[in-house]
Amino acid sequence: MSITQPNSKQVDFDVLIVGAGISGIGMGAHMHLKTPDHSFAIVERRENLGGTWDLFRYPGIRSDSDMHTLGFEFEPWRHEKSIADAPSILEYLNRIVDERGIRDHIRFGQKVISADFREDEALWNIEMEQADGTRSQLTANFLYLGSGYYDYDEPYDAGFQFGSFKGQVLHPQFWPEDLDYTGKKVVVIGSGATAVTIVPSMAEKAAHVTMLQRTPTWMITRPAKDGFANLLRRFLPEALAYRITRFKNIRMQDFTFKVARNKPEKAKKSLYKGIEKELGPDYDKANFTPPYNPWEQRLCLVPDGDMFQAMKSGKAGITTGHIDSFEKNGIRLKSGELIEADIIITATGLNMAVAGKIDVSVGGQPVDFSQRFYYKGCMFSNLPNLAVVFGYLNASWTLRADINSDYVCRVLNEMRAKNADIVNPILTAEAEAGIEEDDIYDFSSGYIQRAKHLQPKNGMHYPWRLNQEYVLDRKQMASDPVDDGLLTFTRSGANAQKSGEQLEAAE
Repeated sequence: MSITQPNSKQVDFDVLIVGAGISGIGMGAHMHLKTPDHSFAIVERRENLGGTWDLFRYPGIRSDSDMHTLGFEFEPWRHEKSIADAPSILEYLNRIVDERGIRDHIRFGQKVISADFREDEALWNIEMEQADGTRSQLTANFLYLGSGYYDYDEPYDAGFQFGSFKGQVLHPQFWPEDLDYTGKKVVVIGSGATAVTIVPSMAEKAAHVTMLQRTPTWMITRPAKDGFANLLRRFLPEALAYRITRFKNIRMQDFTFKVARNKPEKAKKSLYKGIEKELGPDYDKANFTPPYNPWEQRLCLVPDGDMFQAMKSGKAGITTGHIDSFEKNGIRLKSGELIEADIIITATGLNMAVAGKIDVSVGGQPVDFSQRFYYKGCMFSNLPNLAVVFGYLNASWTLRADINSDYVCRVLNEMRAKNADIVNPILTAEAEAGIEEDDIYDFSSGYIQRAKHLQPKNGMHYPWRLNQEYVLDRKQMASDPVDDGLLTFTRSGANAQKSGEQLEAAE
């Protein structure tokens, strides 16, 4: 049933979920399991579900995390390959929405433009735009943003001036369906996960693919198939085998990250050893030595050493240098070297976006997220009835999506039990003055550094903090009481109660 409002305006949904990618589908599945008496809808601007995994269509697109942690806690990953391609991930997501009855809750082709919370009604008034430009409105008591972290409309513009270059230039975010690169010379500008994925995949058909990097990235190779997981599935029930593998991989992720941060020289030796195993002792170490320590940016995963295999075959190569100019048949470096190209791919990164670029306001007053503190990595100080997902930088995105979804379901149930329709993490001015701030993202990646001025504030200590430690977060989110003295439960309108008062249970 829907929440009964203390005024004449009827709510369309108890919860509106924005985005039908991993975060939004995960929240829908959690609500289906844990808050079955709450109504919800998922709105998706695209015509298909899957988010990132439907948007990006470049060759070889795959996960850069293992699917036993990028998969949901409630749905085992069944494929043999743990490092999965986009079609396999989309199959997994589609199976979830169909088997759990979530597809009927999804409204495609609905781009959320603005959301204004009116406290006297305890309603989000949401405006959406359809593909034909028409607008529509709906209301919801609670807003859950699973819209991701990057700008879907505008990737990062590195400011290249392509001058007299006569070939084709494209960005991975807008990949043309009919691109024929057979026998072509391709240059991929960039050294991140996208470039490392594209290079070996395109090398299968292209004459040659060069990864042109200004600075190298730390790379690590591992098998695409998780032998441990596949062995367990032969002898144990599927769900149990998945839980054990997931536990193992979570602990390994945590251990690897902490070793890299605490003992960077040891981590470097291990990474160099892995590359030497693939390329031999005479490889050019300079092409694989970034100016930062391991895990100050995400490691680039090279499953089954596919990029190294392409390099050894002579179909691919890495060049480190700075671009001087673009000429009609390629790229001139400041060293004087010319890299010939028929196609240039600018895998130079993305732009981060806060709250899905939605104009969020309360009572008509715009919300400046950069002036609010994260609350438990999920909500924001003094911002009612709103939660968001920003996944881990040092682990799989879905790990946070799962714990945030579970937590919000507990909040919704607590609201129902207290007959409350407003929930708000209250941070007084006096308390805020005493919070010591911390770097919200202790990572040097360009896309993160460029967007720091837009990001919410981060305290040194929980709960006013977006943590980067899943094991700790999961324990705290699950064990700490929802009604912790900071999260207030009140009722709107004429029956409103003061913060902290005990509300009567719903009839």
